[in-house]
Amino acid sequence: MKNRKITLKNRPVGMPLHSDFNIEEELMPVSGEGEVLLKSVYVSVDPYLRGKMNGTHPPIFELTQPLSSKIIAEVVESNNDNFIKGDYISGYLKWQEYQLSDGKALQKIDSTTAPLSAYLGVLGITGLSAYIALMDIGKPGKGETLVVSGAAGAVGSIVGQIGKIIGCTVVGIVGTDEKIDLLKTKFGYHEAINYKTTPDMKAAIAELCPNGVDIYFDNVGGSISDGVIANMNNYGRIPVCGTISSYNDIEEQTGPSLLPIVVYKFLTIQGFLIGDHAVRFPGVIAQLSAWLKEGKITYSETILEGFDKLPEAFIGLFEGRNEGKMIVKID
Repeated sequence: MKNRKITLKNRPVGMPLHSDFNIEEELMPVSGEGEVLLKSVYVSVDPYLRGKMNGTHPPIFELTQPLSSKIIAEVVESNNDNFIKGDYISGYLKWQEYQLSDGKALQKIDSTTAPLSAYLGVLGITGLSAYIALMDIGKPGKGETLVVSGAAGAVGSIVGQIGKIIGCTVVGIVGTDEKIDLLKTKFGYHEAINYKTTPDMKAAIAELCPNGVDIYFDNVGGSISDGVIANMNNYGRIPVCGTISSYNDIEEQTGPSLLPIVVYKFLTIQGFLIGDHAVRFPGVIAQLSAWLKEGKITYSETILEGFDKLPEAFIGLFEGRNEGKMIVKID
């Protein structure tokens, strides 16, 4: 029996292409003492992986080697006392159908509490990022105005719902009218903007946020963020969780043009990476699980089926083809 894996063939220049990836076959791994054999079930694809491909987000992916991301896998063989056949686990694993692990970096998950795929989204890294970045950096308060870019994505869709629980007025920025409807009907956003049909983002934000913007949760960067930041209130807070608008840029962008606003409005802008907050994961997941059970938050997934769909799913992130979390289900 053969085992398939996806390796990085070329470092993408601009938008990633299918030709930047290779699907290869190798012999099925055999578990040794203390090891478990894992079968991939769900694989997360995320924008930050783009930085690992070109070396801006360490540790970088090496050419000819398998890529990796958060994966839900099933234990199909176990020589490790901490796991039994049939356990489901979550971990940062390689883009392979089967692989071995010593078990040290794996977390068991309960498939009876929530669907397995939820542990890559609302109960996984994206939910954790939404909660911790918003609460720690955004510091939302009742009655404040929260604007979220990339609002229909995996992180943004959760951010808006948490803001609403806190009592914020929540405005989202997305790229289609269909996603505007999704924000309002499923995720409870008060207002939303289609940036692709909005010629003046600064004016559009001013119209929808007559009291100014207190918190801007930034997932995209670029000119969209310029328009929002121009409307920030004094002492506004800006968690920067991603800058997807520039991930595929070939030329370097010029320096920030809004620093005078940062100075004169006393703004706080802070970058965020989830890896710095691992000690808090259990408590935050417990809170998100409670809200999910109570019906206070919900989630959306875009699931492609088939191991060979991984490159297509990743490229789709930059084309706006996902609603909520982008996941590949392995046959």
